[in-house]
Amino acid sequence: MTISMYQASVPTFIRALTSLAEFLQKAADHCEAKKIDPAVLVNSRLFPDMFPLVKQVQIASDAAKGGAARLAQVEPPSFEDNETTLPQLIERAKKTIAYLQTLKAEQIDGSEGRTVSWKTRTATKEMQGQPYLLHHVIPNVFFHVATTYNILRHNGVELGKQDFLGKS
Repeated sequence: MTISMYQASVPTFIRALTSLAEFLQKAADHCEAKKIDPAVLVNSRLFPDMFPLVKQVQIASDAAKGGAARLAQVEPPSFEDNETTLPQLIERAKKTIAYLQTLKAEQIDGSEGRTVSWKTRTATKEMQGQPYLLHHVIPNVFFHVATTYNILRHNGVELGKQDFLGKS
């Protein structure tokens, strides 16, 4: 049995971003219950040279929507990166999920050998579709979702492994 590029990407990203939105909601609930200014969490980071939570969420969103769009050979939607609150970050995750749900298997399946190119801050990069998905996009999505989770855990939000894994 083989797994398709679509199955390995879109449903995986939707699940990760659904978990992300759910633990951001738990963070908002935690702030309300403990009378903590939510901006403290939004701007928290694990180490001084790491991005804060807000940027972690934005990058997770961008990696998922950009990666899937490149595999489908379509232009991803552009989000402004202007979120400053937990509800706005939750909404960003939900907007990304809504976008991913518009992509169809036939757009992405068959992209294994397709050349994918993208711009970074310093260069234009290229990879074949399958290594791009497996070695670049999926690790990036999960790195930034996990880092968001870890920032929240570090700041006392009650999350467990099942929150990260999501509902089966």
